Amino acid sequence: MTTTYALDIHGLRITLPGTARPVLDGVDLTVAAGETVALVGESGSGKTLTSRSALRLLPPGALVEGAVAVGGDDVLAMNAGRVAALRAGTAAMIFQDPRAAINPLRRIGDFLTEGVVLPKVMSRPDATARATELLHAVGVDDSILDTYPGQVSGGMLQRVMIAGALMGDPSLLLADEPTTALDVTTQAEVVALLARLQRRFGTGLLFVTHDLDLAAALGDRVYVMYAGRIVESGPAHELFAHPRHPYTAALLASTPRLDAPAGRLAAIDGQPPDLRTPLTGCPFAPRCRQATEACDQQEPDLRSIPGRPGHRAACHHSDRLEGIETSHVIEGREGREGREGREGLEGRAADV
Repeated sequence: MTTTYALDIHGLRITLPGTARPVLDGVDLTVAAGETVALVGESGSGKTLTSRSALRLLPPGALVEGAVAVGGDDVLAMNAGRVAALRAGTAAMIFQDPRAAINPLRRIGDFLTEGVVLPKVMSRPDATARATELLHAVGVDDSILDTYPGQVSGGMLQRVMIAGALMGDPSLLLADEPTTALDVTTQAEVVALLARLQRRFGTGLLFVTHDLDLAAALGDRVYVMYAGRIVESGPAHELFAHPRHPYTAALLASTPRLDAPAGRLAAIDGQPPDLRTPLTGCPFAPRCRQATEACDQQEPDLRSIPGRPGHRAACHHSDRLEGIETSHVIEGREGREGREGREGLEGRAADV
């Protein structure tokens, strides 16, 4: 039986003018209905562009190859009308900075309703009723409908952004680092809220982040991206507890921890590859302490890890990481955050 995913990206390759290599190079990624998938990696790795491809929000002049399907429909082949309908109902995005994404000259009520009123998905009275319901769901009084974005806090505005993303009852929610612009306390509230709403509405969620703790706490599965390629993927706890790509292991080792030994924080040597420079072999090889001549000459395939269902890594020497435990670096879903579980996150959201 063929599975219809909320999001199914296959062989996605995007090249921009003036670059010597693709910005995204053969990306494969899926999000099932009701599943939370985390996409992690350094800034510039291609995470945001991958998520935006689901809404066909692509840079001017982009040359696109591969397939991007939302709910089984090919987004790249849609006409403008179908893309507008997709953005109004089937899929929605939560951007990382709500103040940059919401028009400061329009009332919040207009922001929430116009996305479904203008394409005639809902009548204005129905849209206002839906906006009121969702504001209550995210813990905001509906009196905010008549206010302007500049009159509320960043945390409150991010809640409005989440409510707006849910207006069309989407089957796919794309969260692009939605807590980056918020203080630590508000970050925890927003993450807990997302977990509760995702469970309540059964929405497939792609959560883009550079925060491995968040990925471990929220994700059912995790994709690790480097230089526009997926270098490792698998179940969240399995991947963080037993990484099989040196880049994943290095990210985990450089994660700040309150209980870490005294001394300088570990860092990954070097810089990500420049888009103006062609790549040969493994893109991480210049920064990898385990690299050999084969890594410089031959690009590794994303291969399944023996005995670990669903876990794949693109590394010629992934077996060298076998047996390495990273629980002292990040505990994963069954560790500190995992002990709380989704129920704990939902409980915290209910209190805010």
